[in-house]
Amino acid sequence: MNAALNLLPHLANGVSLGLLLALIALGFMLIVGVMETINLAHGSLFALGMYVALFVAAPRLGWWPELQSGYLALPVGTRYAIALLLAPILVGVFGLLLELCLRRTYGRDPLYGLLLTFGAALVIEECIRLVWGSNEQQLTLPAAISGAFGVGDLLYSRYRVFASGFAVLAILALWAFLEKTPYGAIIKAGAHDSEMVRALGINLGRLRAAVFALGVALAALAGVVMAPIWGIRPQVGVDAVVPAFLIIVLGGVGSLWGAVVAGLLVGMVVGLAGAFASEWSLVSMYLLFIGVVTFRARGLFGKKSVLDT
Repeated sequence: MNAALNLLPHLANGVSLGLLLALIALGFMLIVGVMETINLAHGSLFALGMYVALFVAAPRLGWWPELQSGYLALPVGTRYAIALLLAPILVGVFGLLLELCLRRTYGRDPLYGLLLTFGAALVIEECIRLVWGSNEQQLTLPAAISGAFGVGDLLYSRYRVFASGFAVLAILALWAFLEKTPYGAIIKAGAHDSEMVRALGINLGRLRAAVFALGVALAALAGVVMAPIWGIRPQVGVDAVVPAFLIIVLGGVGSLWGAVVAGLLVGMVVGLAGAFASEWSLVSMYLLFIGVVTFRARGLFGKKSVLDT
């Protein structure tokens, strides 16, 4: 009984981590599905979302101190909510600029897109270092979601509960958008057969730009939510992009719920491995990946049509 209780915090942390990793992976999956491009800058854009949220929540405006002091007088909760809203939008707009650069690689060898996004990742990371420095920073949280609460003899983080609930709502909102709106239907059709979408008179260039911006915005949103858990540092994107890629392959490229299930599996495996042998916690997700794709190369829910959930 005591052993089971001791495992509960690790399982809860694993579920929380899995939901957040799934949120990161879904933005990656949208871009891969519609554009057939592996965006190696996804992790750096995830990190950029953290830093933009940090700036929005606590701006440093040496050129306009009156505005800064007035804004900082707002409650921490209000500034955090503004950061949670604005950071994905601003990073999504930046994603549109990156997509303009990517357009010259469409129809060519996929290596061109890989190299361009890899270079973009390096540039974004170095720009972060130039603007914000290399030291780890923290995003200030509202008192309502800070600290811990007790359940019997167990203590658990309020923020992890908030982050998990927020990830669930974001995933459900994305599912509803893809399944219940005409725009979602166009995105799914574009992932299945882009030439047919073009033949129907839909502007494929605008579709790709919109999907890229949406995927980047999801990465930034995940960055804002993950910031208090992972900390804010320039190289944090590497910690995000590798699990994201692993999850979309493990769940099945194109399956939304496959990515969610794979994210939960990865989170729980990492959480349980950390309970018994912390040095194996990260290695465990790679072992899980190898075990699944050895017997099912398409992943758990892989289908022929991308984004066919």
